[in-house]
Amino acid sequence: MINAVERKIEQYIAELNDSSVSSLYRRLPHGKRLRTKLILKIAGGDLKIIKTAATVEMIHAASLLHDDVIDDAKSRRGRVSLNASEGNKTAIMMGDILYSKAFFELTSISTEVAKVVSNAVVQLSLGELADVELSRRFHTNQEAYLKMLYQKTASLMEASAEAAAILVGKDRVAYRDYGRKLGLAFQMIDDILDITSDSKTLGKPALHDFVEGKVTLPYMYLYDVLAKEDREYLVSLHRKRLSRDEELWIKSAMSRYSIIEKSYAEARELILEAIASMESLGEYDLSNIAKAMIEREF
Repeated sequence: MINAVERKIEQYIAELNDSSVSSLYRRLPHGKRLRTKLILKIAGGDLKIIKTAATVEMIHAASLLHDDVIDDAKSRRGRVSLNASEGNKTAIMMGDILYSKAFFELTSISTEVAKVVSNAVVQLSLGELADVELSRRFHTNQEAYLKMLYQKTASLMEASAEAAAILVGKDRVAYRDYGRKLGLAFQMIDDILDITSDSKTLGKPALHDFVEGKVTLPYMYLYDVLAKEDREYLVSLHRKRLSRDEELWIKSAMSRYSIIEKSYAEARELILEAIASMESLGEYDLSNIAKAMIEREF
């Protein structure tokens, strides 16, 4: 059924009747289609479900295009990013085209689904803005960080699960909660992998988030346990192109204070709650998706 979603996206792109857009879309990496998997597992694969998954994936792709421009990213999933190869203007407009086409198609699916998904895009955009603001300086505001994670990543995962539940008459609140927890944990683990994985595995430079100004949960936990002098040194490395020795200092400090384990435990708690909620509903496929995330590798 994932192939059916891919074909539907390709159909939507072809309907634009623009060879340049079609060519640009073929160059975008598709990722693991986690949102599609959620929608299909919750709701099956009739035409409305396929359309919903297709629009959500187009929205996700658009958000990544804009995110790469904001971060001045040179790669995306191990490939040259569109903004790096074609320029920021092309990347932004391609994102706008995907957003606009997705919104247009949403109107033919369900008014309620359109509201849920559109609201998620509002949250996503607010999250992008918050991410930019938080990245301006080193901070330890966990509440603001978690709110930004919800808006920027979890909101679309939450909307995917809720929209699927709406279309087949399932408990939208239960599935929405599952999607939110899955989305939060997904991004928390992503933030951890930025520190623990090598550049080849990540498809981007290791410790890239910190260099770009993002202060994720592990850095906040590390700051809390460091002595004053080491705190000042950590802050001095924020938004800096790191030398090999500076990278090793950060990773050694993380290891010394078991920071990765502490950060992972917070994500794992969300995953276990998501697993329990789905197993109580007999949704073992969804439970397995959550379990796989605990062991996820980029």
